[in-house]
Amino acid sequence: MASSLYVVRQWVSRLGERMSAFQMNLVPLQEPLGFIKVLEWIAAIFSFATCGGFKGKTEILVSCNGTKNETVTATFGYPFRLNQASFQSPSSVCGVDWKRHVLIGDYSSSAQFYVTFAVFVFLYCIATLLLYVGYTNLYRDSRKLPMTDFVVTVVATFLWLVSTSAWAKALTDIKVATGPRIVQELLPCKQSPTACHFGSVTSMGSLNVSVIFGFLNMILWGGNAWFVYKETSLHSPSNTSGSHGQGGAAPPPGI
Repeated sequence: MASSLYVVRQWVSRLGERMSAFQMNLVPLQEPLGFIKVLEWIAAIFSFATCGGFKGKTEILVSCNGTKNETVTATFGYPFRLNQASFQSPSSVCGVDWKRHVLIGDYSSSAQFYVTFAVFVFLYCIATLLLYVGYTNLYRDSRKLPMTDFVVTVVATFLWLVSTSAWAKALTDIKVATGPRIVQELLPCKQSPTACHFGSVTSMGSLNVSVIFGFLNMILWGGNAWFVYKETSLHSPSNTSGSHGQGGAAPPPGI
């Protein structure tokens, strides 16, 4: 037990000595490894900001017995639990309590998965950029750090594909659920003498942008996987073994 504690303390001590040697080095930001990471950081911000900050509303026009149309509004937004978005009206229209009626669908799982993953990516990019810039030697002298970075990059590429695809499908369903179809789904609109007409719905351009940035992130992370792979021990031995296999000594500089 004592020996195990001694080993742990020694490991923590060595790690502390390495981490204390912070040296600002902006050269990695000029290389693909660091430059693409900055682009990933910016794209992650746009991804969760355009989706998580959305607020919208859909309106229908209601009339009965030939009276003047009244506007009934349902407000919705992130995380898109439409089944909790009830309709609001300035007064009782056609004797209906519109607060008891809601939109259809719950798309919170896809939206929250997408936004939460984008936030984690944002934080990971900050951590890796700090590692690239402040601890360049520690990163490149270590075997575990580049390998961990490579595994995370590959997994992140796959998760960007999954989360963005799920969110794109959910967005399509949200557009349907908040569009003209709601007139056919609302029970009061099916009963005489109430007549409903679809009014308008808030533009979802920012949500379309979030999907675009999701797939852009997937491309960035997939492309960056190669540059991270070049930093790992999986790539380096191939060069050294090739030189030894062709006769031993490496060629002199300049040849």
